[in-house]
Amino acid sequence: MSSSQPLDLRLPTPGCYDDPERAGINADAVFDGMTEHLFFTLGKLAPTASLHDLYMALSYAVRDRLMTRYLASLEAIRARPQKTVSYLSAEFLIGPQLNNNLLNLGIQQEAEEALRRFGIESLNHILEVEEEPGLGNGGLGRLAACYMESLATLQVPAIGYGIRYEFGIFNQIIRDGWQVEVTDKWLKGGWPWELPQPDETCFVGFGGHTESYRDEKGNYRSRWIPAEHAIGVPHDVPMLGYRVNSCNRLRLWRADATESFDFYAFNIGDYYGAVEEKVGSETLSKVLYPNDGTDEGRRLRLKQQHFFVSCSLQDMLRSLEKRGIPIEDFANHWTVQLNDTHPAIAVAELMRLLIDLHHFDWGTAWEITSKSVSYTNHTLLPEALEKWDLNLFKSLLPRHLELIYEINRRFLQHVRLRHPGNESIVRKLSIIDEEGGKAIRMAHLATIGAKNVNGVAALHSNLIKRQLLPEFAALWPKKFTNVTNGVTPRRWVALANPELSALLDKEVGPEWITNMELLKNLESKESDSSFLEEFGATKLLAKRKLAGYIHRQTGVLVDPSSMFDVQVKRIHQYKRQHLNALQIITQYLRIKNGKSQGMPPRTIIFGGKAAPGYYMAKLIIRFINGIAETINADPDMDGLLRVIFLPDYNVKLGEQVYPASDLSEQISTAGKEASGTGNMKFAMNGALTIGTLDGANVEIRELVGAENFFLFGKTESEIMELRKNGYNPKEFINASQELSEAIRLVELGHFSNGDVDLFRPILNNLTGEDPFFVMADFADYLRAQDNVSRAWIDREKWNRMALLNTARSGFFSSDRSIREYCENIWQVNPLPVEITCDVN
Repeated sequence: MSSSQPLDLRLPTPGCYDDPERAGINADAVFDGMTEHLFFTLGKLAPTASLHDLYMALSYAVRDRLMTRYLASLEAIRARPQKTVSYLSAEFLIGPQLNNNLLNLGIQQEAEEALRRFGIESLNHILEVEEEPGLGNGGLGRLAACYMESLATLQVPAIGYGIRYEFGIFNQIIRDGWQVEVTDKWLKGGWPWELPQPDETCFVGFGGHTESYRDEKGNYRSRWIPAEHAIGVPHDVPMLGYRVNSCNRLRLWRADATESFDFYAFNIGDYYGAVEEKVGSETLSKVLYPNDGTDEGRRLRLKQQHFFVSCSLQDMLRSLEKRGIPIEDFANHWTVQLNDTHPAIAVAELMRLLIDLHHFDWGTAWEITSKSVSYTNHTLLPEALEKWDLNLFKSLLPRHLELIYEINRRFLQHVRLRHPGNESIVRKLSIIDEEGGKAIRMAHLATIGAKNVNGVAALHSNLIKRQLLPEFAALWPKKFTNVTNGVTPRRWVALANPELSALLDKEVGPEWITNMELLKNLESKESDSSFLEEFGATKLLAKRKLAGYIHRQTGVLVDPSSMFDVQVKRIHQYKRQHLNALQIITQYLRIKNGKSQGMPPRTIIFGGKAAPGYYMAKLIIRFINGIAETINADPDMDGLLRVIFLPDYNVKLGEQVYPASDLSEQISTAGKEASGTGNMKFAMNGALTIGTLDGANVEIRELVGAENFFLFGKTESEIMELRKNGYNPKEFINASQELSEAIRLVELGHFSNGDVDLFRPILNNLTGEDPFFVMADFADYLRAQDNVSRAWIDREKWNRMALLNTARSGFFSSDRSIREYCENIWQVNPLPVEITCDVN
């Protein structure tokens, strides 16, 4: 990725860029900024200001200091046009913004000093007040956030496009062991990081019908007459890079009605009808992922996807027009990355905008589209590869259906030329699924329209070509590639783990934060006992912090010197939290049966949310909590075993969990996890992994060393062989006495207060079909856990293994991932921004 020369901006409005009262970054300037915003923005006096008031004031003061860089970056791309990354994602789990921006500006200490003048002794008191934006569900949204941060840090011009969900992912509370979903009102106290842009709205249509006509040149055209419209209002969130002037933006669309109030309906007494259009339109940006178990839920979800994609593409085309750049040069100025299949409608929508609004012919429009769009696949699970019922799709997007039919017709002509007489492969590759009720395969649409298709780990990308889309890969072998996921070390080490970060600064220099390969220099310390002790001490400090949090939240006391064995991720059967639960029962039985000799104390920590409509996942949460309740109340377990389920797991909590973890549970069924990113965060923070050869576990094991990774489980090919030969889980249950005993204890209602029916669905699943091969992997998982216990006893050896995990984790920086995207897929160069005025 080559670097452009810095752009010398001599800006015409110096007050916007060089205001010493709003751009200074010493403690006095930050204090003055806070005082000004308390008074003028919030209408508060310092003596009566609450912690939330001070959080808002500090955030506004920090945002002021972003504006110089934010506006200069916008001006840079206007003054020197070049290709910009457009990252389309239904989720951006960006996490709290205040501390991240303080770190990237380099003013954490200055903020601490300013707060002390208000009588606040620690920045942490203010950080605890900050609400987390509920703009994502899990790894997909967190990856998008890491990538936006790395794009800015690498000074690559980029815009992230998504939805400004008023109510994001739900807040989770645990009541009687069950997950209960509570509305996430993350905007209730105001959010100081967004900049509404009401003068840059977009109109989006739904439903209606199409009409054919001939244009002035006699060409056949189709005109869409939508039955309803919504307005997309952009809200921009500045995304600053680490210690650079480049500040990109995350543009989130809020839905408004074209008419908010019907006076006629109100005057005749139809009070709901007076606001019906407003309520209906604004529902589009109300909630992240409506339950698609109903027709209305599916309808809303498709409308959401089209809404944000259409707004985003209109915005890109408008930006070219504003700058006087011809629309036919779109692919030279925008590279559009689809983050999974949610934005796949972009292929049809870009074609519609180019053909219907800008009057390009089909060939030109398709060339622009296929040169500018790329698609990242994030899953091999069939249910996660979106398909839309044809009738639903036609009722909402009739013009897009016409375009998809034509894309499909032309594509299948090409397929028939390659495979004459082979209608079987034609059916497999068609965008339209003819099996059962007709449906549109969005992954096929994205694959056909994209110039590149990438997986997110080496194994995953290989499985895409071998299992998921093999016929497409045979047709276009050069289109398919891999970019292994990465995570930003700024948030996940520097912010989350300040003690480890300080140690790394001292040993390898502060440059590691943007050049993670420097951490390899730590390998020279692997035999240095005093350094290993110091490295272990940073872990113990983090564990003490987490132990305090656990006690405050759950009332359970845990021993920070015990092994913190952690599995935090979305609750799903393929992630196999129930496999972990069963081995906990085995450890429990060993203790009860007097077989605890040599067993090190463990605190086993779970966290994660289940989709509201996913009953089995919610029952797994109840199962874990039933086990925890029994174990934590049993005096025989004292000093040996504790089980914790952390409610409402999110980015903010993750920043406490990853640094405190000794063992990382990455135990999904081989071939099911696309990549995983939690595994990378654990490794960076010096946790050892127990895991299968799945997703990025494969690359982690290769890089940190097989001797520093606890491997277990059947491989993806062995799983396929088991399935082919008629897998019978009962054979594995009968072969393992400890597994049989664990299952029997659950059957007896031991973890459900005698209710023998509560966990029967889990038992029936495991002893019947066992779709994720829990029983097949149990014995080997238990063997690996015994190896973990033996390794833990030699603490110096454990610290050495942990150190090598940190030292060899540089590959998993999102900076490396973004460089690969820039070089291999996007062909985008950095655009450094140099601000000539002094903002320091």
